[in-house]
Amino acid sequence: MTAASKVAVLLGGHSAEREVSLVSGHDCARALGEEGFATILIDPNTSDLAAQLNAAKPDVVFNALHGRWGEDGCVQGLLELLRLPYTHSGVLASALAMHKQRAKDVFQAVGLPVVKSLVVDRREAASRHLMEPPYVVKPVNEGSSVGVFIVRKGDNRPPEALGTAEWQLSSAMMIEEYVPGRELTVAVMGGKALAVTEIVPKTAFYDYEAKYASGGSVHVVPAQVPATIAEKAMRLAEKAHEILGCRGVSRADFRYDDSGPNHRLILLEVNTQPGMTPTSLVPEQAAYRGMGFGALVRWMVEDASCDR
Repeated sequence: MTAASKVAVLLGGHSAEREVSLVSGHDCARALGEEGFATILIDPNTSDLAAQLNAAKPDVVFNALHGRWGEDGCVQGLLELLRLPYTHSGVLASALAMHKQRAKDVFQAVGLPVVKSLVVDRREAASRHLMEPPYVVKPVNEGSSVGVFIVRKGDNRPPEALGTAEWQLSSAMMIEEYVPGRELTVAVMGGKALAVTEIVPKTAFYDYEAKYASGGSVHVVPAQVPATIAEKAMRLAEKAHEILGCRGVSRADFRYDDSGPNHRLILLEVNTQPGMTPTSLVPEQAAYRGMGFGALVRWMVEDASCDR
């Protein structure tokens, strides 16, 4: 792409992560403008996206949507139909990664380290313990730790919120073995891992507030873990990116359990549309490798294509 290329930045959208997407999209558009691209912001929250894109006539679409619809293959399918080059992963990889259990099935098939889990209706998850505590309950197809609960050893029952009429998220919940230890994450760019970050939340776990509230967590890059663990995390992230068929930039999240004599590194999930503010995890790792935010978003636009 040339500096004169017109980039449509998709942001906002319909998901529970709308507010985060708005921040990512505005920051990316600002950086792209500074890199010489003509940008147009498109929020598909209330209008017909195909009509908006046809009216805008962009050369490239920068997808800054997060969560369902923007990250699960739906928007990607539309962009394929319109034959508009776009950033990040394609239809299949996006759909697979967004469905946590389907992604885990793929990871397990090639020997990547995951923990046991099952998917049930939210009302069943609220009725009784379906796994010996401690365990984690989370929507099977949401991101940003939206709707995540940790059921701890000694808790009498699962979270009651799951069975209420006020519940607005997915009815399909994944119940997963809780892994103690440290939160690690690895960005993969063009198939190559950038670095390992340790996330130290100020709250009980790395929930939505810890991710996005000012001062909610501390990011340590490079993570202060044994070199063998850092190297293993980077290789696992690359393999997960590859086996799902991801393109562009992705981010793999891990738990590093060093609480006992047998340390273990567990792959939790892969994010195909990671947060993209200058202080988000992926841009931080790119900066650690010497790539500024503007250069990162430029690379993503130049990497854009159809048939991803």
